[in-house]
Amino acid sequence: MPLKFEPKYAITNDILKKLLEIEAIKERVRFLPLTPKALASLRESSKLFSTHYSTMIEGNRLTQKEVSEVLLQYKQIKGRQRDEKEIKGYYKALHEVSKLVNKKSNITEKNIKTLHGYIMGANKPTPTEYRTEQNVIKELGSGRIVYLPPEAKDVPGLMSVLVSWLNENKNIIPIPILAAIAHYQYATIHPYYDGNGRTARILTTLLLHLNGYDLKGIYNLEEYYAKSLQTYYSAIDIGESHNYYFGRAVADITSWIEYFITGMLESFGKIEEHIEKEKGKVDQSKKLNIFDSRQKQILILFEKNDSITSKDLEKLFKFSPRTARQLAQKLVKSGLLKMADKSKKNRSYKLINK
Repeated sequence: MPLKFEPKYAITNDILKKLLEIEAIKERVRFLPLTPKALASLRESSKLFSTHYSTMIEGNRLTQKEVSEVLLQYKQIKGRQRDEKEIKGYYKALHEVSKLVNKKSNITEKNIKTLHGYIMGANKPTPTEYRTEQNVIKELGSGRIVYLPPEAKDVPGLMSVLVSWLNENKNIIPIPILAAIAHYQYATIHPYYDGNGRTARILTTLLLHLNGYDLKGIYNLEEYYAKSLQTYYSAIDIGESHNYYFGRAVADITSWIEYFITGMLESFGKIEEHIEKEKGKVDQSKKLNIFDSRQKQILILFEKNDSITSKDLEKLFKFSPRTARQLAQKLVKSGLLKMADKSKKNRSYKLINK
């Protein structure tokens, strides 16, 4: 069949009403005050929640507490190596999303492949190639075929068409609807043997954040999907046939878009309520722009500590002890830190008063 993409859907009154509510919340949140400390904390929490819920959808067994311990405290959970690898991969992919947003990148196949590479465990930007054979999605237990994706030979063309369509329509179609369509079509193409669901969700995050729907980077949609997995699967399982070529490719996806928009509104509403509690505090986040990315990471260490040591820098950046000591000395010379304890055994550093 021809490799083209013309999504079929309608903007119902319910969708339109919710789109307007999303826009209103987006604008209100934009002007709500947050301190840099609160903003950094909320952003980190959002990444941890996204990581937990998106991998939980795929069967990851780690709890939210364990996810935080593995990612922030470098704790190892006995018998959960595969689960640890999954959350580390998704967490790295979220950091890559932040980098792409800061660069104001377009949606490209290379960026999608790179995000998938991180999700599958890459430690550096490593684009992964699409599948070269057919894969089949079967129901756990019964073995019943749930979905038969397009043939491998069609995947590169379908992905190229999807990416072009997204970039061509980002100024025409409302971004929340565009994100819903991106999620649906990526999952429908199923370009890889594994990691398609996680990549579809992270592609949605990238598209929303690139186009002004980041909400200061402190919300996530994954919790909405995860709280009722059957509803999530039912919403995206559209078409008269489980075969891509006989149903999914030409299905009307209005019901999926309604489900997705409802989730956005629910997630946005929760964040607005949360930020309201922080009212009255001044948002000084722009002042942090004088620091480079490494210095910002170091500043976060001081949220819970009055002082830090070179060991803390060693652990944060995975440096050698010598490199960590040299960095600490450099930060003292630059005027960011000052010596708190000069003894060799307990040498520590504090932020300068300013």
